Amino acid sequence: MVANRGEIALRVFRTAARLGIRTVAIHTDAEMSGGASAPHVLAADDAVRVGSYLDVEEVVAAAVRVGADAVHPGYGFLSERSAFAAALEAAGITLVGPSAQVMEQMGRKDLARDLAVTAGVPVVPAYGLDDDPADLTYPVLVKAAAGGGGKGMRVVRSAAELPEARAAAAREAASAFGDDTLLVERYVERGRHIEVQVLGDTHGNVVHLFERDCSTQRRHQKVLEEAPAPTIDAGLRHRITSAAVALAEQVGYVGAGTVEFLLDADTGEFYFLEMNTRLQVEHPVTEAITGGLDLVELQLRVAAGEPLGIAQDELWITGHAIEARVYAEDAFGGFLPQAGRAEIVRWPSGPGIRVDHALEDGQVVSTSYDPMLGKVIAHGPDRESARRALLRALDETAVTGLTTNTGFLRALVAGEEFRDATIDTAWLDRHEVPAPGPDEARLFAAWTSAFLLAPGVGSAPHPFQADGWRLSGPPAPVLVELDRPVVVTEARLGVPGTVDGVPVTAVSAARHVVVLEIEGRRRRAVVDARAHTVEVVLDGQRHVFTKPDVLADTGPAAGDGTVVAPMPGTVLDVRVEVGHRVAAGDVLGALEAMKMEFALTAPYDGTVTAVEAVTGAQVALGARLFEVTGTEQA
Repeated sequence: MVANRGEIALRVFRTAARLGIRTVAIHTDAEMSGGASAPHVLAADDAVRVGSYLDVEEVVAAAVRVGADAVHPGYGFLSERSAFAAALEAAGITLVGPSAQVMEQMGRKDLARDLAVTAGVPVVPAYGLDDDPADLTYPVLVKAAAGGGGKGMRVVRSAAELPEARAAAAREAASAFGDDTLLVERYVERGRHIEVQVLGDTHGNVVHLFERDCSTQRRHQKVLEEAPAPTIDAGLRHRITSAAVALAEQVGYVGAGTVEFLLDADTGEFYFLEMNTRLQVEHPVTEAITGGLDLVELQLRVAAGEPLGIAQDELWITGHAIEARVYAEDAFGGFLPQAGRAEIVRWPSGPGIRVDHALEDGQVVSTSYDPMLGKVIAHGPDRESARRALLRALDETAVTGLTTNTGFLRALVAGEEFRDATIDTAWLDRHEVPAPGPDEARLFAAWTSAFLLAPGVGSAPHPFQADGWRLSGPPAPVLVELDRPVVVTEARLGVPGTVDGVPVTAVSAARHVVVLEIEGRRRRAVVDARAHTVEVVLDGQRHVFTKPDVLADTGPAAGDGTVVAPMPGTVLDVRVEVGHRVAAGDVLGALEAMKMEFALTAPYDGTVTAVEAVTGAQVALGARLFEVTGTEQA
């Protein structure tokens, strides 16, 4: 049984099916639409409902009920909960992972840190939770002792910020991992995140599968991962991988695990951060550079008591691989989570390209779970080949109906900083990646709209439909109403024309994929033209063009003191009442979406005159939650 969902459940099911192992999926009511229709449920041989993926007793009971011999936890949810491992062990069911004792030691950042100190592995300097905030050297990092994935983490730059950061991190950690224990460490502003994949078996064998560089991250959440690390030499690689293996050997580690280090690029010194006692999201890049080793297969064989069957001197690096995480989020709009129905979904394919995903046409994406929709992985003989392959793959990745971060990923991979491997762990927190403009996408939207208006295209022709014919002269241009009027001439395949005066020739248009030659340069986009809107995904970025008179803006005017939901989610906290005096930036409440917490703040000094937010309530994007009246407006 796989105690997880989405792409990782599908990933495990594929290997299990190849090995002839029968599979069972679990699911909740929140992710189902019209019955057992979630992709991971359809992929399994059997399925069973649970109330929550985080309920240890219920998930273990489900495994017992279906007669599972083993449970693969995937990542997230219960994958690093020692209580889950212990409960499975008590029920006579094998966890595909380390023992409860090892998981408790290494899966928690606080205990693992102590163990690393004992083993002589360097660690980042830390502070006690009871230390006087005024005595700390800032910046510091507050982080959850349990779990991973960047959740429950806050960077704090002053003593005044510490109480609020600790409270928010604790709430987020409790929600994501069921444990609000925290650590406070010195924050290294510009390090590189290097992690080592290790594998151990029940016969005392431990090997490493080299390292990954996950430095391209935002707010401690990984964005791009690659293997091998592009900035370390053979000597440093040996030191880091040897430290990871020594730590795993000391605790008798069994299964797949990852030892994470922070590398000081200036000094070459590295510090132990934590150990993830599970399979990592980014494991495909390691599989790619080790000749296609299947880490899930190795996990299953080790869990069955078999030896690893591979020695360290039999492993070597082949080429380079880079992975991009595709999220349901508006990366150019504050990275806010997105939700909705994915109308058209296009994933890339081709030599050296791998996609792990669980998103299909028509699937509904909610804020109930992690926003990751899939992973696009490119492998090549060297880093630059892999980077260019990933660019092409992201060009072919498209989702309409909701916004994803694909355009952001594409711009990031195309940038000279990533090309030159100069991005550190805080680079994205210091720099803004420019958003692609809408002009070229508008050309696609206008041409496609004009093309669909032509007789016999799209819908059946009618007696009053213009065909552009005139007694003399060229066909009349077509005026297309989008976010602004656009004039199109010759919206026909293979015939040179213009869109807003720009020379355009359509090469092909089929299955929502439109290829245009724009001023002599061939460009490709996915276009979804509907009655009132046209969506264009170009270079991975979604652009939505709406007729100005179709959806009038009925929301509150900007600057009127109304605080609305910046995303669909759940009201987590309400801190004010009507009549409260607030200052600009004061926290009015908090909203949770996809296990991440977002503060709702006062727009300016004033008095709270309306509170419509209710703790625990689900709210839609744009819902009115608070209203603040400023002193000058009172």
